[in-house]
Amino acid sequence: MLALVCTSLLPEAAFAKGPMSKSDSLTCLATAIYFEARGEPESGQIAVGQVILNRVEHRAFPSTVCSVVYQNARRRNACQFSFACDGVADKITDRKLYREIKERAAKLLSGQAPGGHVSDSTHYHAAYVSPDWARRLLQTGRVGAHIFYVIPA
Repeated sequence: MLALVCTSLLPEAAFAKGPMSKSDSLTCLATAIYFEARGEPESGQIAVGQVILNRVEHRAFPSTVCSVVYQNARRRNACQFSFACDGVADKITDRKLYREIKERAAKLLSGQAPGGHVSDSTHYHAAYVSPDWARRLLQTGRVGAHIFYVIPA
């Protein structure tokens, strides 16, 4: 099977000045969901996407989808979403799944995705790790293999 390499929007483009297009936002969101939650059920994929959109709306994070997804991407293993800075080539190998995720991402961006899974969560991690930062946040729930959190008010 041929691998589709995600080169349509390189991380450098996420830091470009000026407004992001809807297409850029969709690509960034779908790519993040694919690499962060492709093995999750639909509800888990939507929950991860919702965290990204919650960050866009939160004052502590950048104000565009691509800027949130690729925040600190130039700092190896210090970014917000591990796929963006782990040094591994981002190859989309399951085109059918990526199309499905892109449809879910489009629904999230238009406000039409089923919600309520993670409320206002701005963080998550895989259930098999225990990051130090999680102790400073309020846990909001678990969806699939991820545990979700919100920044305390």
